[in-house]
Amino acid sequence: MTINKKITSVFLIIVLIGIGFTGGFFFGKYRVVCEFCQPQEINFSLFWESYHKLQEKFVDKSKFDIQKIIYGAVSGMVNSLGDPYTVFLDPEDAKKFEEDVKGSFEGIGAELDIRKGQLLIVAPLEGTPAQKAGLRSGDKILKINDTLAMDLTVDEAVDLIRGPKGTEVTLTISRQEWDTPKEIKIVRDVIFIPSLKWEMKDSDIAYIKLYQFSEKASFDFRTTAIEILNSGAKKIILDLRDNPGGYLEVAQDVAGWFLEKGQTVVVEDFGQGKEKNEYKAEGPANFSGLPVVILINNGSASASEILAGALRDNRGILLIGEKSFGKGSVQELDKLSDDSYLKITIAKWLTPKGETIADKGLEPDLKVEMTEEDYNQNRDPQLEKAIEIIKNM
Repeated sequence: MTINKKITSVFLIIVLIGIGFTGGFFFGKYRVVCEFCQPQEINFSLFWESYHKLQEKFVDKSKFDIQKIIYGAVSGMVNSLGDPYTVFLDPEDAKKFEEDVKGSFEGIGAELDIRKGQLLIVAPLEGTPAQKAGLRSGDKILKINDTLAMDLTVDEAVDLIRGPKGTEVTLTISRQEWDTPKEIKIVRDVIFIPSLKWEMKDSDIAYIKLYQFSEKASFDFRTTAIEILNSGAKKIILDLRDNPGGYLEVAQDVAGWFLEKGQTVVVEDFGQGKEKNEYKAEGPANFSGLPVVILINNGSASASEILAGALRDNRGILLIGEKSFGKGSVQELDKLSDDSYLKITIAKWLTPKGETIADKGLEPDLKVEMTEEDYNQNRDPQLEKAIEIIKNM
């Protein structure tokens, strides 16, 4: 994994990472100067004053772990920013993160986030225990085993949900269609995350289901694209439902198959009057002349929204389904001195026409909802509508 790659996914946790943090503190008073805040005197000696009071008076000396105190202090500093995507990973959790984004881990295979204080499922991943147990995008997690989820951070929830293959976790789930919450028992497994699949619909429609924008998704999409070009397909349905995102560079690569070289894929807005950065399609543009429709839902996040927004703004491609998640910020990983990481939100994403993705999401051009009965009967009215629309293009 290249550590300076820009990450777009919703926490990239997929029920996979735990959070912690590391760093250092300075003694005394320092004048803090930054480009976006007023200079002010900050008394860092308050940290040491508190530390010495704890050291002197805390009753259980066996629990006084200096390293944990430092990690906790840095975590508190990061959490005070109020951005769920700016997080700290201690060395142990940083190692898990590196392993997980490579595509396999042990857990249930669902991506989590917090919205308005509520822990929820962003998307269950294809073929995972979470999907097989019936979890859906938008499900609210009320309890993890016997622990109430109300006051948990995402990292704390991940630590409780994740576990070795063959062990069980019970989630208490609330869903809009249900009158009362239900307990769902899930047996953890080794999770292997596929990039995509494709198949022909009717005689000339290539249906591409893109599961995530992982490191290997660019290669997998190129292989698939060559197969589609040799198949005689004349139209494409691109399914980005329940795709929680991944690497920006991968979304840019995929966009290059649908857009002419040089067209804008996404705009990186650093705020505070700083110059914006535009990411352009780099080709090969083999699908740029084919009719395309895109499927999205509230599990489509970050890189999925970037790709959907780019194709809509540049080509007027229709978005069918439900409103996307609205994860429109970019994070960079900074490695610290003891192999811990800071994952820092450095910018917001704008679509080529300047639309903000963050907290808003993309509205579908044609809204088609999935009902409880549709799921139970294994019906897919969203895909059916996409096929109906593209047949007439």
